[in-house]
Order: sequence, then structure tokens, then C-alpha cells
Amino acid sequence: MSFLDHLNPVQRDAVQAVDGPVMIVAGAGSGKTRVLTYRAAYLIERGVRPDAILALTFTNKAADEMKSRIASLVGGSSRAIWMGTFHSIFARILRKECETIGYDRSFTIYDADDSLRLIKGIMNSLGISQQQYSPQGLRSRISAAKNQMLSPKALRESGFDPMVERAATVYEEYERKLRRSNAMDFDDLLLNPLELFLKHRDVLERYQYRFTHILVDEYQDTNRVQYRLIRELAARTKNICVVGDDAQSIYAFRGADIRNILDFEKDYPECRVFRLEQNYRSTKTILAAAGSLIRQNVHQIEKKLWTGNEDGEPVFLDVCEDDRDEGYRVVNHIEEESKRRKLDLKDFAVLYRTNAQSRSIEDALRRNAIPYLIVGGVAFYKRKEIKDVLGYLRVVVNPRDEESLLRVINVPARGIGETSVRRLRTIGEKHGLSLFDVLVSEHLAGALPQKTEAAVRGLGALLRKYITLRDQMSVSELARTLVDDIGILQIFKEENTPESLSRRENVLELISALSEFNDRRAGAKLEDFLEEVSLVSDIDTADFNRNAVTLMTLHAAKGLEFPVVFITGLEEGLFPLGSAVDDREQLEEERRLMYVGITRAMKKLFLLYAQRRYRSGVLSFSSRSRFLEEIDSDLIAVSGGNGTRVQRPHRRPAQDEGGFHDRRQPAKPLVPAESNDQYFSDHLPSYEDESQETPNLRVGSRVVHEAFGNGRVVAINGQGDQTRAVVDFETVGRKHLMLKFAHLRAR
Repeated sequence: MSFLDHLNPVQRDAVQAVDGPVMIVAGAGSGKTRVLTYRAAYLIERGVRPDAILALTFTNKAADEMKSRIASLVGGSSRAIWMGTFHSIFARILRKECETIGYDRSFTIYDADDSLRLIKGIMNSLGISQQQYSPQGLRSRISAAKNQMLSPKALRESGFDPMVERAATVYEEYERKLRRSNAMDFDDLLLNPLELFLKHRDVLERYQYRFTHILVDEYQDTNRVQYRLIRELAARTKNICVVGDDAQSIYAFRGADIRNILDFEKDYPECRVFRLEQNYRSTKTILAAAGSLIRQNVHQIEKKLWTGNEDGEPVFLDVCEDDRDEGYRVVNHIEEESKRRKLDLKDFAVLYRTNAQSRSIEDALRRNAIPYLIVGGVAFYKRKEIKDVLGYLRVVVNPRDEESLLRVINVPARGIGETSVRRLRTIGEKHGLSLFDVLVSEHLAGALPQKTEAAVRGLGALLRKYITLRDQMSVSELARTLVDDIGILQIFKEENTPESLSRRENVLELISALSEFNDRRAGAKLEDFLEEVSLVSDIDTADFNRNAVTLMTLHAAKGLEFPVVFITGLEEGLFPLGSAVDDREQLEEERRLMYVGITRAMKKLFLLYAQRRYRSGVLSFSSRSRFLEEIDSDLIAVSGGNGTRVQRPHRRPAQDEGGFHDRRQPAKPLVPAESNDQYFSDHLPSYEDESQETPNLRVGSRVVHEAFGNGRVVAINGQGDQTRAVVDFETVGRKHLMLKFAHLRAR
């Protein structure tokens, strides 16, 4: 097993400890994925059947990467390992076993959007105001209850406030409708297997004997349901290996319970613990900054990360006037670092606590023609036109899926409105029929206006046709024919707007995805494709090979690394969030989130906070985050771009997206963090002190234009608002510009 030579001593010991319970505490950048990969390969080399290994991860991306690496070590037989996300693995088990607990194998999986849509419908039917009670809030309450294994009755008894009462009422009806529609939400993909195992011990024993070795990645992110599933499956052999880092436990809002990793040694007193403490990713300075921060947490497993990497540069702190200034400082640093370090744009990541913070960063990047990628935007499979086509396919697979049928019943428009749907439901309730059965029922006669009835019968006939054809055609052929029959491609083409043509391209791309799936998984069924796409995450679909700056929340960044990282919005009330300030557990989680952000950086880390920021439309004054005070001050230096002052916005009326002055000062030495407030009050002019006219340019000045790029001023004439400049741009040649409108910035 020569591949073991690629491991350091602690990694090698962890890989070879294959009997009994093992916990591998893997610090940030310590080679966690390598250890998991080599451990699986080592088991196979020792004679363990690949299909007896269960490996659970949290993203498809991580699972695919590990499968590929294991195959490169021990060959293609490793493809038989049961490796995937918790949800995909247990969905696979449910497809085989769900009839035991009353589901049909063609069950639909509802994603978060589907669940929210169903909850809104239930609220309407129960007369619960969506203004008084947030549908998203109720969905979160229901999901949290499921993660805690609480029934609707138990949830109702857990509190006495109106929100809990409403959540329990909606939860009860929500469960009834899911069952009736032969559908499960994400939480059910874990709860239902647990119910299956606890109520049917013979099924549990079958899987206990099947899986002789269990590997769990990111164990600190497991919730109590996942914890119980793992314990039940590992109870026979106790050959369980969990890998994780308590310092990176950041998903409590999704139900993750840090106690799972903190208490592992109590759960398995005979376990062996290995600490991976050598960091291969970051400079000594960045690692020291992360360590000094996380030391403030009380609840953690003792470890001390170290690295053989270079000391590196100080952590740079930018104190920004406002969020707009913050965006332009990020741009300035990207331009300078890319030149100095010869980096691509994909080597930069901008991280923030909340998605709303991306706006000012995006504005600055757009104005400077810097391409960027947002992780967590509208994912491909969540776009309306894609969800519509998938809705048709889901009804074809599972005609009982009422929510999907309601989605497509009038897409494209066929004159079936809300009043008609209510009548169809009334018919169904009267005769004990599902909504789909009503579409093809004799009871439909005379219940609707003639034109509407014809449209309903036409839709029923269309769906019944493809239900019949489902097992006679390949997945891609069925989808292509169905899309053609629906006619949406032609409708988008006839609309002939940029938006409609983009939607048309998206539907064509979906058909391509189905064809690729067909080629990749010979013999797979349509429900397999629908299951796969329903479990795709934002990280799984992000294209990190595209040469663009990456923008994402700190939560989305876990597991990734970049040469240069910016953490923005380091202000009290924003990061940490205001709700966490008076709650020690929440504050410790926020600190762990900051730790995750810091440890994404390989070579250089920038921390930024704004003294003023627009929040909810109001300009608010901010104080710097406590996390900045918790990082050792001798590791931090204040800079506005190599010690110089970067450009910042004019103070202009809100409707004027005007240009920027060049306010660079002669280079100054970096100053220690503790003196930065005085430094900035002494050296930075206020808005009122600035000229509100065009920049002070002269012949020879180097400038940047948001469309034309870099250039040099070769001539200036005129005065005041009539001042014009001739600029020789590097890419487009000479341009004559009126400075009032040109928005030039000095380089």
C-alpha cells in the first residue's frame, strides 16, 4: 500500500486504525479529505468489500471528489462504495424500503421552495394571515421540530405562544398533505429512515450487516436525527469513523448539534482519537490569527494547529467610511494583488455574513468591469421555467403529487384559474379522488365552463399519455417529447424578448442535462433524475473554474480555499449578528463562523468594516466587530491599499450614481490595529471637506474608466462643467470625454 507514504505520521495512524470507533479531529487545512479517501482505499486493500463501506458527506461535490480519488488509488471497484450525502444515501434506502412505512417508491422529494409553496397554500386554506405569520418562519419552525423529532402534538405542547400554536396547526396539515401526495421533504429523507429502522428491526439488521464500516465526514454538522441514524447502523460492529472539527461547527440554524462531536468519546468510551493539527493551507500569520480568535470559545476540543508554511504578510484591516467605500477598497486590493502576485480573478473570494451585503461589492466590481460569480444566487434547478418542466415530469412519475400538479395546471396559460381549481378540489373531496384523478374523471362533466373543461381534460390526457409512455422511452426522449407537446419552447421563441429567449435556452439546457444523465447512468429511471436534481446544492453547481471573483456567504465558503480572501462587514450587529450578542452559544457559533472565514485564506487575508452602512434603507453608524479585538493585534496592520488611501465616493444625491475622486495620499507606513481609529480620524477628510467637482486631473494622469479600462490623459480643455479630456486607453485607443459624466478614477 505505497499510497500510505503520502501521509504524515498522524494521518497514517488514523487511516490504519480501522477496527472499532475512531474520531479524527481534523483542523482546517489539515488534509481531512485525503485521510477519508485513503482510509476507504486502505479498507478495500485489506479485503473489505466496497459495497460494505458506507461513507456519508454533506455535499455531492465532496462525495464525487472522494469517489474519484479512491478510484485512482484502488481502481474502479471502489465505485461500489455507498458514498454520498446523508439525504441521497437515505433516499436510496427509502426507494427500496418505503413501502414498509406506507409510501410508494415513486415518491416525490420536495425542496425548500416546494415546501414553502405548500405551507402558503395551507395557510390560505386555514385562514392564517401571511402578514401576521411569516410562511418562511413557520416552515423553519416545522423543520426545526422535525430535526428534534417532535410531532405536531409535541410541538404544540413545547410552548404557549401564538407562533408555536400556528406552526403546530400548519405542521399537522402539512404532514397530511405530504402523505396524500406521496411526497417527502428534505427532513423526511432522514426522519422516515429512522422511523423505518426503529419500527422494523429486521430492516435495520439487514443494513447493519450490509455496512461493516461507516465513515462520516463533517461530523460536527450532524443533527440529532443523523446522529441517531449513524448510531443505529453502527451498533453491531461499532466500526465507525467520524471526521470533523468542532471549531467549524456553524450550522446550528439547520439543526446541527455540536454536542455530537463534543460527546463522541462519551458515546464510545473505547474510541481512539487522532488530531490532525498540521495545516497545509495558510501562512503562519493567518493561522495564528485564526487561533487567537477561536481561543475565546469555551466549548471546544483541545488542539493546536501549526504549519510549516511561510510567515506571510500581516492580516490587513481596512476601516471604510461606508459600504460603498468598502466595495471600492475590495476592488482596489484585487487590482493590486492580481498584478503583484500574478493571480487570476478566480483566486479571490469576498465573504460576507448575509447575502444582502453583496450589493455594494457587486456595484464596485461591475463599475470596474471585473467579472464575478455569486454562490447562492438563483440556482439553475430553481429557476421558474426549469421548475415548471420538472413539475410536469414529477406528475408523470407520481400522479398523486398535488403540489407539482398545481404548479403546472395553468402553465402555459390554458384558462384554468383559482376558481376552477377550487371546483376541481371540491369534486375530489366529494368523490374521494386525487386532483389528478379528477382531471380524467367522468365527474368533471358540466362542473366547469365548456372551454375550461376542455382545457382540463386536455391536460389530463396529456399527462396520462406520458405516464403510459414513461417505461417505453428513455428519460431524455420522454422529456424532449413532453416539452415539445407542452409548447413552451415555441411560446418563449414567439415572445422574442431577452428574458424569454434566456428561459428558452434554460429549458434546452435542461434537456441536455437529461441526455447527459441518460448517457451517464444507463438504465436509470426518470425518478432517479428527479431525485438527483432535487438534492443538488449551490456549492455542487458553482463553477469555480470560471475566471471570476467569487462572492459568497461565510457559510457557503466552508470546505473551500482561496489565495486571497476578503471578510467584509465586520461590525457589531452584523457580524456577529445582533441576536447572538447576549447568547453565549450563538456568539460562540458566530466566532466559529469567523474562524471558518479566516482559514479559507492561503496567502493573504483582508478584513473590512464600514463606519456607516445602509441597513433596511437607513444609514446607520457602526462599531467594529468584537472579533477584531480578539485577534492578536501584532498580527494586524491597517491599510487602504499598500498603505495608501483608495478612492471613495462623492457625497451626491441618491439618484445620482456619480463618479469618484482620487483621494490617494503618499504612501504611509502601516500602523498597528489599536491605533487605527485615531489614525483615520487624523488622516481622512470628511465628506464635507472634499471637492464635489470633477477629479483634479492633469496631462499625464493615469485613470480608469468603468467601460474603457485603464488609460492616460493626453489633453485637457474647458472649465467647470464643460471640462473635457482626451484619454488614450490601453484597449480602445483615444476617447474625448466630458469629465462631468465620464466618472474617471485615478490609478
